[in-house]
Amino acid sequence: MPKEIEHKFLVHTDLLPPLGDGKKLIQGYLCARPTVRVRIVTTKSSATAYLTIKGPGLVERDEFEYEINVDHAREMLPLCGKVILEKIRHVVDGWEIDEFLGRHHGLWLAEYELHSPDQKLPPLPKWVGDEVTGNPAYSNSTLALQP
Repeated sequence: MPKEIEHKFLVHTDLLPPLGDGKKLIQGYLCARPTVRVRIVTTKSSATAYLTIKGPGLVERDEFEYEINVDHAREMLPLCGKVILEKIRHVVDGWEIDEFLGRHHGLWLAEYELHSPDQKLPPLPKWVGDEVTGNPAYSNSTLALQP
């Protein structure tokens, strides 16, 4: 069964290295338990879309992700109502750094995905702040539900 094993941290934005344009992510949540998400990822030259189903858990959980038609994803987003997040994702040395837009503007989170439960995190860059992996308030589905 596919697993997601990740750690999530706050970010000291004043210590970040220069970041490129990143990818714009718009993701809507069709269901919170289990998490069912539709996501559109846009770069300057392309767009792709995914339907993702995630089981319970904050560090390790089941994850099933499928690429879907972008037009279908655009049609699904209105089904999510206001349970939508927008962010810019930057990747630096294996770290995914999310700059949140809209109602969560100013929030930055960094995630590092591990390949197995035995794998250790790499040394933390100076811009990585407090770990919030165990705090459900920082899960994307919870953030999407917040007004």
